[in-house]
Amino acid sequence: MKIPTLNELFLPLVVAFVLTFIATPLVIALAKRFNLIDDPKTHKHPAIVHKRPTPRGGGVAIAAGIIAASLLFISLDKTLFMLLLAAAFAVIVGVLDDKYDLSPYLRFFSNFLVAAIVSLGGITVLFITNPLGTGVLSFANLQIPFGMLGKDNIILLADLIAVIWIVWTMNMLNWSTGVNGQMPGIAAISAITIGILSLRFSPLDEANLITAKLSFITAGAALGFLPFNFPKAQIFPGYGGTIMGFMLAALAILSGAKVATALLVMGVPVVDAIFTIVRRISTGHSPFRGDRGHFHHLLLAKGLDDWQIALIYWSFSALLGVVALTLSSKEKFYAFLALTIVVVGGLLWLSLFTDKNENNRIAKK
Repeated sequence: MKIPTLNELFLPLVVAFVLTFIATPLVIALAKRFNLIDDPKTHKHPAIVHKRPTPRGGGVAIAAGIIAASLLFISLDKTLFMLLLAAAFAVIVGVLDDKYDLSPYLRFFSNFLVAAIVSLGGITVLFITNPLGTGVLSFANLQIPFGMLGKDNIILLADLIAVIWIVWTMNMLNWSTGVNGQMPGIAAISAITIGILSLRFSPLDEANLITAKLSFITAGAALGFLPFNFPKAQIFPGYGGTIMGFMLAALAILSGAKVATALLVMGVPVVDAIFTIVRRISTGHSPFRGDRGHFHHLLLAKGLDDWQIALIYWSFSALLGVVALTLSSKEKFYAFLALTIVVVGGLLWLSLFTDKNENNRIAKK
């Protein structure tokens, strides 16, 4: 196989961008037609910071760009079919939630179904590089005969880790939708990083080329949606926006279990999500209970606007993406630990020196 040209990799990104850019105004019109509107006057949720009714359902436009571009540039096989099927299912659940505000527990259960679909398609974590030593940690030993849907065996630990990773990434990145443009920007940078990494070591490998194309398609779709989500959002991703986290989680696996790279480039929302879960549980609340304690909420309370906060997140992701491409697995592990200390320190400082009145100010502008 010949080395792929820049055009072969760049064109899928451009097409996904154009398709999503065209689809988004159509989705906005449909959201208004079918009342998929997030109205802060009627939708009482403590994490809401917007002040005017705004269409939801942006995940549909993102999915349209990803699915259409994937079918145009990549041959359909079982793995791609299951990946796109799971993506479509995630968006359908997202649209239902945008319309009916489903139970968070039902949404969470649907995430496991999404992850199970791609696991049946062969997307699983067979190994990871040992971050504290040499060699790899294998998860392929314990297998259970399955013999359905083209899957011979359930690789118990590998499939379980893949499912947990996908569900975690879907929810973690979805929590980074509190500020306009925040999530699409992070997703685009993360996808481009994974795409570059997919080609870095084995550019002649067909599987890596497919993963790179999927990564750039995902980035293109995120970028195509971004102009309508930032700076003053014409539409929100809605719960269907979990397709972004889903694609990034699956791509990290497809690129050779580069979970450490994905964790590092998405480091700020990752640490924020872990801190949020620990904070909620330690105060006797459900981890699903929304509040104004996320990093972006605290920055809003300190007077930063959407532009500034989104740029902070994008800058961290871009910097960490460059770092991730230059470090070994062990170095990525220590870099993530250092990032954790910095972000947790910032969260604690902001939490301690942001009183409730200052935090609630963002809801009264």
